[in-house]
Amino acid sequence: MPTPTTLFFAGLLVALIVCLALEEKLHARKSVIAGVFAILSLFLGEVFHILPHGPVMVGGHAVDLPIYIPAIDWNVIAIILGSSLFVDVTSRSGLFTWIALRLTKASKGDPRRLLLYYGLMTVVFSAVLNNVTAMIIIGSLTGVSLKRLERPELLLGFLFIEGMLTNVGGLLTLISSVPNILVGTAAGIGFAKFFLVASPYVAVATAATLWLGGRRFQVPTLAPEERAAALKKVQGFDENDGIESRGFFIFGAIALLLFITVIATASVLPYVRELGMGWVALAFATMMLIKFKAVAERFYQAIDWDLLGFFAALFITINVMEHAHVLDWIGQGLATILGLGETVGSGLILATGAAASSVTDNIPLAAMLSKILAAQPDIGGDPTSPFWWSVVFGANLGGNLTPIGSASTLVAVTLIHKYDIPLGFTAFVRLALPFALMQIVLAVVYVLLFLT
Repeated sequence: MPTPTTLFFAGLLVALIVCLALEEKLHARKSVIAGVFAILSLFLGEVFHILPHGPVMVGGHAVDLPIYIPAIDWNVIAIILGSSLFVDVTSRSGLFTWIALRLTKASKGDPRRLLLYYGLMTVVFSAVLNNVTAMIIIGSLTGVSLKRLERPELLLGFLFIEGMLTNVGGLLTLISSVPNILVGTAAGIGFAKFFLVASPYVAVATAATLWLGGRRFQVPTLAPEERAAALKKVQGFDENDGIESRGFFIFGAIALLLFITVIATASVLPYVRELGMGWVALAFATMMLIKFKAVAERFYQAIDWDLLGFFAALFITINVMEHAHVLDWIGQGLATILGLGETVGSGLILATGAAASSVTDNIPLAAMLSKILAAQPDIGGDPTSPFWWSVVFGANLGGNLTPIGSASTLVAVTLIHKYDIPLGFTAFVRLALPFALMQIVLAVVYVLLFLT
């Protein structure tokens, strides 16, 4: 049974979710709402004596830090900050305009075909990069394409669908997301095995998401009589228009390829794997800023500080919830489902894990469930157990249920707002529910029919 303290902090977490859902009515930014709850959670955590104190070990040395500093996942903050800066500066080379227009030309001006291209690119980028970086790059390209096609009404649909697909693509490889790495390591699932098991589901879920998205957002396909005019229009696009310096363009292209390569291999590169993907993003952003070193502050002004502030505050709040054993309580509830057997239990673990990860950080949830599974004698030594895959699918796909379920969906919402398209918490959930439920149902069917 949960303690009164655990129940109290669980209620506080629910209150945070409710306030975020009422963001528009409260006339408050997400960073402010989350900031209030972070401050309140820390104070109440001290009142209830649940917060640890004392020095933190950093690089083998004891460092005295306030409790809320190590609570923040600085790697995520660095990835968002560095990737945003890198994309913003690199876009000045004309590279993203060039890529977007080449892609638009390949679609021959057909919006449905363009959606297919961007959807597939989102899945591939999410598989080899992290979801946040993939969403930032793809979202930037999408804006250019639809602006040139004079189809601003399709921006919401394209960006929303891409946000849904980042978490699908995040299932494709062992290194695509942190939950994958945690579960794969605990279960002893190799890279090739992970890909072979996950890829059939990813292929089906991607196709289904693109089909549903095309219908839900009424993304048209051109009639035969419209194709000639559309083709003539896109052939008139000059992808070289935005290139002011051929040298900087080439430098930007090389930097982007290196950025993607290093991010994709960061977990195995010597030295880099210890520094993390956040360091990679900041390093490449700094490298690109050298060209604009005298006016670098212009790029700092474009950083979405509200998004960074929200994540920092959310990490602090979730950390307090961990100390209040709210996540342990959730994990214990999921652990009781294990006794129901592979067929019923794995399906319920997937569904309830998805629901839990939609409102909490999926990283500690995946870590906790991995420990629970590893301790089970019939599961811990069996990498083929469907329970492992239930945790993987649930932890990743649950992020599509709410805008705070994953960093990439929140970035997608932020990009949507950048184009002055209103989309609040409840509006997002209403739009996302059919997509998320479809993806989760497909995952349950896949696990039950092919992995049990």
